[in-house]
Amino acid sequence: MTMSEVPEPEASRNRLRRAADDAPLRGSREARRGCLALAGPTASGKSAASLAIAERWPVEIVSVDSALVYRGMDIGTAKPTAAERAAVPHHLIDIIDPTQSYSAAEFVRDAQRLIGEIHARGRTPLLVGGTMLYFKALMQGLSDMPAADPAVREAIEARARDLGWPVLHAELSKVDPVTATRLAPNDSQRIQRALEVFEVSGQPISAFQTGGDASHQNPISPGALLSLEPTDRAWLHERIARRFDAMLTAGFLDEVRRLRARGDLRADLPSVRCVGYRQAWEAMDAHGEAPDAAQIEALRERGIFATRQLAKRQITWLRSMPQRVALPCDAPDATQRVLDHVSTLMGATT
Repeated sequence: MTMSEVPEPEASRNRLRRAADDAPLRGSREARRGCLALAGPTASGKSAASLAIAERWPVEIVSVDSALVYRGMDIGTAKPTAAERAAVPHHLIDIIDPTQSYSAAEFVRDAQRLIGEIHARGRTPLLVGGTMLYFKALMQGLSDMPAADPAVREAIEARARDLGWPVLHAELSKVDPVTATRLAPNDSQRIQRALEVFEVSGQPISAFQTGGDASHQNPISPGALLSLEPTDRAWLHERIARRFDAMLTAGFLDEVRRLRARGDLRADLPSVRCVGYRQAWEAMDAHGEAPDAAQIEALRERGIFATRQLAKRQITWLRSMPQRVALPCDAPDATQRVLDHVSTLMGATT
């Protein structure tokens, strides 16, 4: 059975159809003043759908992906090809070095600037990606968080050196279980920041992230957040496995070796913790730069599992967004359904 032949569970398919039918849609003038947005878990077909949109309407794509910002990380992030980027302008790709970090607040600043510039060119911004915190921050704003406190940060890092980040993750789960459930036990940067915010303010970082900004203007047009979601998780799992295998065939391990050869990257950097890269990095730390076939297979299994867990978290985020228009990414006509909704928003026909 091919991926397109995986049957859609009827109840799930009907749920997605009702969500799409009930979403408010507006005409082309309002759509062009705002933005279109296409979200979904990894491997759900966002890139193909966005390129199909770009073939029919004058859009520019703004990436909403925390991994695509890194230069030199192409294969493991499924970055758009040179041909795809030549066919339609893409933004917020290859903007920082892997030694650097990029926050949700920085994304909002950059996205708002780009949205204005794209509108000034008479085109429509098309926001595409799967980093749901970025979408949430852009739509709702972020409450002002406490500034970094070097003394508190150093104390947390000293405890981590003595006890290990998993112990601090367990401590975080007691004061901010919402954040702790979203973080891996070794996600040092985010665990550190969450504990720092709590110690400085007495409030969990999740309270700042969910509070939003009452004065913030959502740039995404009503009914214009389209969400590609699977009705059958097995379909998405198969897609994830195939894509990981394609990455390995395309030279993903060579890409990781080049990153390691730089000498200035560490396992605790946000770039190296990206799904796939982290598993490859750990395998090479344990077995050397040239793992054998059995070690590569173990890496493959860990990478696929981690990607499935990422997709699960992304779907959970999406289901907390009632304003989304949910479309089944595993439907045979998934891309056409996206085009039909965009056509309604833009006041045109496909």
